[in-house]
Amino acid sequence: MRARHPRRWTTCLVALTLLGTGAACGADPERPSRATEERHPVAAEDRKAAEEAAGKAALAAYAGYLDASRAASARSDPHHPDLAKYLADPLLTRVRLAIRETKEHGAMRTGKLVSDPTVTLVSLDAVPASVEIQDCLDATGYKLVYAKTRKVVPGTGAGRHLATATATRYPDGRWLISAGVAHEDQPC
Repeated sequence: MRARHPRRWTTCLVALTLLGTGAACGADPERPSRATEERHPVAAEDRKAAEEAAGKAALAAYAGYLDASRAASARSDPHHPDLAKYLADPLLTRVRLAIRETKEHGAMRTGKLVSDPTVTLVSLDAVPASVEIQDCLDATGYKLVYAKTRKVVPGTGAGRHLATATATRYPDGRWLISAGVAHEDQPC
């Protein structure tokens, strides 16, 4: 029996051809094969250098984020100008809301937050490019206090815990922290 819709067959064949060339026999499209790396050692070196540069830029953005959020929290200023230099939405909005809520309750943060971040994943082929960061935050010296009395708000003490963040490269080339989670139930 002949097909009555030759356009459908043509469309299906074109789609299968595209899928077949994209799959490349199960190879990971984000990772060049070893044979490719051996034939193109400069490309592999360039990729590694680009990944290292992205990791450094992401860690710098993360350090800027922590510094900006500490400064904004110490002043109870949800619109501190440095926040937008290092943060992007949705994290920027979450941080601003948290600072505003703290301020509305008459509290502020004081002390020192100690950070020891590492890059866990660089995804330069993702759209947009991103870097995953894992950190062991030591918040034992970083306190939530009442602004008027400087007394610690009961039940707000924290110790060392895991934190994760995502840095995203934006079209203007900046790396901004766009997501972050404190895993206070996971000590480090």
